[in-house]
Amino acid sequence: MKPIPETEYALVLRTDFSDQAAWEALRVEIQKPVTPFGFRAYVEFLDDVAYADITKEQLLKLFPSNHNRSFIIVADQIAISHPEHPLLVIDLFDESAREFRAVPMQIQGIENNLSIANMDFEEFANSVDNDGIFRGFPEP
Repeated sequence: MKPIPETEYALVLRTDFSDQAAWEALRVEIQKPVTPFGFRAYVEFLDDVAYADITKEQLLKLFPSNHNRSFIIVADQIAISHPEHPLLVIDLFDESAREFRAVPMQIQGIENNLSIANMDFEEFANSVDNDGIFRGFPEP
């Protein structure tokens, strides 16, 4: 299996190839500006069948030891087939490789804040709903 390539922006890795239309819709949703200021998710999409159906454990082994990523976003079978398309967000900074799921419209806030270390992975992971999906922070 190929190593994960270095990219300038956060990586969204496709591992499920069962529904092209769902993948395209997911990409569009991730790229939409979601704030009145027009903030966008700075991501690159890796759409390569070489990564089809890989497990989290296999994925983690594909990063070089000196990689500089703190997280990766995965479009797996659940993200493609679930009605809300919750993507898997995996913490690469911590050896435990914690994870949570997030709806596509929240990827912008997650990516922007994690990429500049404005927020920690735990802040998002600890704010998931009962079903394990992050849909945003509760209103104060």
